[in-house]
Amino acid sequence: MQLTYLRTPGTRDRRLVATGVLLLSTLAHAGGCTRVPEPAVFVTGKQVVQLDPKLREKVRKVLDEQCGTPENIKLLGDEKMNPAHLRKGAEVYARYCRQCHGVSGDGAGLAASYMNPRPRDYRAAIFKFTSTTYGAKPLREDLLRTVRRGVLGTSMPSFDLLPKNDLEAVVDYVLALTHRGELETQLAEAAEFDGDVNADQVPELVAGILKKWRDAPAHIVYPTTPMPDFNTDTVRAGHEAFLRVGCSKCHGDDGRGQTKDNIGVDAWGFPTKAADLTSGMLRGGTESLDIYRHIDSGINGTPMPSFRNALNAEPATVWNLVSYVHYLSNRRRVGDVPEAGILKPLPGVEPATKAQSAERPLSRVTR
Repeated sequence: MQLTYLRTPGTRDRRLVATGVLLLSTLAHAGGCTRVPEPAVFVTGKQVVQLDPKLREKVRKVLDEQCGTPENIKLLGDEKMNPAHLRKGAEVYARYCRQCHGVSGDGAGLAASYMNPRPRDYRAAIFKFTSTTYGAKPLREDLLRTVRRGVLGTSMPSFDLLPKNDLEAVVDYVLALTHRGELETQLAEAAEFDGDVNADQVPELVAGILKKWRDAPAHIVYPTTPMPDFNTDTVRAGHEAFLRVGCSKCHGDDGRGQTKDNIGVDAWGFPTKAADLTSGMLRGGTESLDIYRHIDSGINGTPMPSFRNALNAEPATVWNLVSYVHYLSNRRRVGDVPEAGILKPLPGVEPATKAQSAERPLSRVTR
């Protein structure tokens, strides 16, 4: 069973899905009408499980010292963080997030197996929808934005009605889980390589983890040219670029993503596909700057690549592609869904025939 949307969800729809997820997890695991909550325990990752039992215990001890427990978690390297703030984050997380994302933030909560796509595994510190370049850490504001607005087309709802303090607290709790996962991975790698867990190396590992997060603001993606007024000309130019630079290989000539090449595996090991752009459900955001950043830098953890180098010499093309994505994202709303494999007519553009579309030519733009 999978939870998927058959139409563009509004805030109310997404909250209903979230409620259904909680109900599913309760029904699946409750013993009758009364459920006795189980104590929260961090799950050990595969790399640690494969270690010798003595090494596993050493890794666990360091993690407890540096990162705390589920109810008394610590934000790695931040001794000034108010414990009450993180306890509030733990409460919010347990109420709204744990059922999907799991106690450890591993994306394996009670309801996770019913979802497509799966909930995010925070432990690898890879986040899809960021304002920074591919491979860089996100800003804290990026995580807040995702929690506030949710992710269209998935079971991740908007939590914009939560009090600001609750949102801030749960994001810091997620960051604590993320840093814990990063440290666990590095400790496991060091233990496997050295055959031991050297406590003297822990400060250096922690410093290396935190540096990447502190450096994130230096990697914010800023457009290299001002955003133009979008019009028929920018849509037409974006359509040409969409075919020319390779977007249609996965998204399809019609933007629906129904191509033989549209298949892949994400960084968490799950099947993934390029978006149907005509659905209007652009998961990383529908603002022009959101779309620009995803074209420029790609999307972390997915096969969506960066086009920064390919389009470095033609910065206007990125904005033209943004314009065309906006055009495509409205196709279903106006009842103009393209037939699979056939380009829809655009002002000044010759539509392709079925035979031409099979050969994927560049459609001729009338000057």
